[in-house]
Amino acid sequence: MDYNYQKILEDIYKEILPYAEKGKHADYIPALAKVNPDQFGICLETVTGESYEYMQADTRFSIQSIAKVFALAMGLSLKGEALWKNVGKEPSGTAFNSLVQLEMEKGIPRNPFINAGAIVVADLLLTELDDAEGEFLRFVRELCGCDDVGYNMEVALSERETGYLNAAIANMLKYHGTIENDIERVLMFYFKMCSVEMSCRELAKAFLAFTNYAPFEYAGYKLSRSRIKRLNAVMQTCGFYDEAGEFSYLVGLPGKSGVGGGIIAVCPHRYSVAVWSPRLNSKGNSVMGMKALELLTTYTEESIF
Repeated sequence: MDYNYQKILEDIYKEILPYAEKGKHADYIPALAKVNPDQFGICLETVTGESYEYMQADTRFSIQSIAKVFALAMGLSLKGEALWKNVGKEPSGTAFNSLVQLEMEKGIPRNPFINAGAIVVADLLLTELDDAEGEFLRFVRELCGCDDVGYNMEVALSERETGYLNAAIANMLKYHGTIENDIERVLMFYFKMCSVEMSCRELAKAFLAFTNYAPFEYAGYKLSRSRIKRLNAVMQTCGFYDEAGEFSYLVGLPGKSGVGGGIIAVCPHRYSVAVWSPRLNSKGNSVMGMKALELLTTYTEESIF
């Protein structure tokens, strides 16, 4: 069925305006505290090449944990099933920065999208690649077709200066032998990945690669149909911290959120959609973004269920 996506996006924005001042942006990261929280952007890219956007779809923001999907894709390309030796693929059910769960499970993170799991994947990339920072950017730039996407070092350093809990997580991982490299090196690479700035348009274009379940190769990194399917499965079950079940229930698409206010979701064989609004709920997910995607799949009746 063909939809007037442009009108749908505009109607969605009007409907979610009552949520505009709900939530709070991630001011616990000093550099993100400077971001104007009263912003909203959305972009939908179809697999047949159409692009629909509304409001600040071209404004770049810190993608934060959305970067973990790119890192996982690279890790799967490099290591395949061996990647899962030191990180699981189960929903966490606890906060994304939980130290208690990591301690109870003897240093093996539940999944690659909580902080502990993403730090493990960052360590793997550092071990496998001579220039992990450069390779990560090259991969992301090829996916979105933009050569000037880059790290925001102010954000990365701001996160490092206040990242005491992430440092504790990294130390516990090192204690259990789950990571190999120098702790400071791993943390800085992790914070750099999270600091990458992209717009909704760029994110939607980048995630088209994960939409068709067709084998791809970008920047030398290859994913088979099977691995793309599995990556989507992890997004579906683990992409929204301890609110993954709620997102599945309300939206019904694989996706990933970040505390910068961005959310990306894919409708298999149809489209990828990115939405951004900095005000977050108590789980760390964008209030307006969550509501916008719920309405999108409600209006179109397009979801995986």
